[in-house]
Amino acid sequence: MATVKAGNIKRGSHVRFRGKPMLVTKTEFSYPGKGSAFMKVILKDITSGATVSFTYKSNESVEELDVSSIEMQFLYFDGNEVVFMNPRSYEQVQVSLNLLDGGERYLTSDIKVYVQFFEDLPVGVSLPPKAKLKVVKAPDATAGNRAKAAKKDVTLETGLVVQAPLFIKEGDVLFVDTASGEYVSRSN
Repeated sequence: MATVKAGNIKRGSHVRFRGKPMLVTKTEFSYPGKGSAFMKVILKDITSGATVSFTYKSNESVEELDVSSIEMQFLYFDGNEVVFMNPRSYEQVQVSLNLLDGGERYLTSDIKVYVQFFEDLPVGVSLPPKAKLKVVKAPDATAGNRAKAAKKDVTLETGLVVQAPLFIKEGDVLFVDTASGEYVSRSN
C-alpha cells in the first residue's frame, strides 16, 4: 500500500482510516502561523456511508488505497442500488446509491461513468463533467421587468429541476453541470 503526506490528500482520493476504506469528500488546508500546518478532511465510509471529520498534521503519513477505475454504462435502478455494465465484458455491477452522493439525478441510458474498485468492491462513481438531459416540463415564459437574466424552472427526464433561460422549451436537450447541478447550454 502506498502512503501519501496528509498535506497532499485530494478530494476524491481513497484512504484507509482506522482500518476502514474511506473516500475523501472535502479537504481544507490550514496554516495557523504558529506551529505546523494541518489538513482537515471529511471522510465517507464507503461501506456504510457514514461521514467523519478528522484533522491530520500536514507531514503525517496516510495510507492511500490502490483503486482501479473502469468505464461503465448505466443500466437501471434496483431499490437502493444502481446497476452498471462494463460495455467490454458485459459484466454487471450493483452500486449503492450512497456512493453516488446525489449523482443518480444525472443517470440516463447513454451516460458513461467510471466506477472505482478496491479489492473487487465498488467504492465510488465518477460522473462526466456534463450530463445531457431532455426537458420534460417547461412552463411558458412570463413577461416583466427584470434586473438580471431571466430564468425559469424546467424539469428534466430524471426528475431534476434546473434554472434555465426563458427560451428553453419542452423537448429540448440540455447540458447540465454534474458538480453544481446548473444549466450549462442547450444541445444542438
